[in-house]
Amino acid sequence: MPMHDWTQVEPTIYHHFHQQWSIAICNALNAGLLPSGLSALIEQHSGGVVPNVLAVERRRPRQPSPGVTTTIPHTRMTIATQGATLLRRANRIAIRHRLGEVVCIIEIVSPGNKASRSAVRSLVEKSRDFLNAGINVLLIDPFPPGPRDPHSLHKLIWDEIEESPFEMPAGEPLLLAAYRAGDDAVGLSPVAYLEPFRVGEKMPDMPAWIDPDSFVEVPLERTYQSAWDVCPADYRYLVEHGRLPDE
Repeated sequence: MPMHDWTQVEPTIYHHFHQQWSIAICNALNAGLLPSGLSALIEQHSGGVVPNVLAVERRRPRQPSPGVTTTIPHTRMTIATQGATLLRRANRIAIRHRLGEVVCIIEIVSPGNKASRSAVRSLVEKSRDFLNAGINVLLIDPFPPGPRDPHSLHKLIWDEIEESPFEMPAGEPLLLAAYRAGDDAVGLSPVAYLEPFRVGEKMPDMPAWIDPDSFVEVPLERTYQSAWDVCPADYRYLVEHGRLPDE
């Protein structure tokens, strides 16, 4: 199913879908995509931040899982740092869960994340702090850049790591960004894997890194479809036509 234009409806309308999509992604990961010892949890509070999905490591799997990939992700754009490995700050956030250590978060951007300068700053700083703490991030942004993120949220996040030029491709204002955190212990620098896309286009699967060497492919298109299918009919009509039936 092609991505809808969520800028044409009220944020409260999108919020319902946002919740359904988060649950669909969580269910897909827990249904066999994650290896044994990893769990995906919804809306767990960690150190004052609330990502949509947490991939929580209970114990490191002893054997490779069929759903885990160790090759390089096939995204159209890959950005690696050019300078030194990301330095860990002394006051970095150490995010943990009662079942174990958080290894990756999945953040689905909502209108509220771009509603004010402070909201944008909060998301950027949260993403930076996760990466500084060695926690991988998958950012899903179905909204085009605005006055507070004119060159994309990715540009703002990456500037916290290493400032470098970045422009979204013409005609593709939406963005999927998978970040593999750096690891000073092994001299590993952060890397961003990017897939720009547009309204009306299907989303590719995206990598969610679970350690420095491996990731799982998150089925964004399939979970988007399943979330859409359980939305009320009037809701879907409003999103697709800009009005309710019989208006």
